[in-house]
Amino acid sequence: MQVLTTIDACREARSKLGRLALVPTMGALHAGHLSLIELARRHADVVAVSIFVNPTQFGPKEDFNKYPRPI
Repeated sequence: MQVLTTIDACREARSKLGRLALVPTMGALHAGHLSLIELARRHADVVAVSIFVNPTQFGPKEDFNKYPRPI
């Protein structure tokens, strides 16, 4: 597993890969994400999982900073 944290690192890694499947998430991975990863593995050489917590998805009384982001 590689953990890439910059756009440049993603671009460099992508240039060396074959068919790529992306499973976008907001982190806090669970069984539903794992089923998507397993499905993606059947359709691509490499599977990437993104963790992006979008602040626009949080209401004014929800705490964006406390949303779990485990790697």
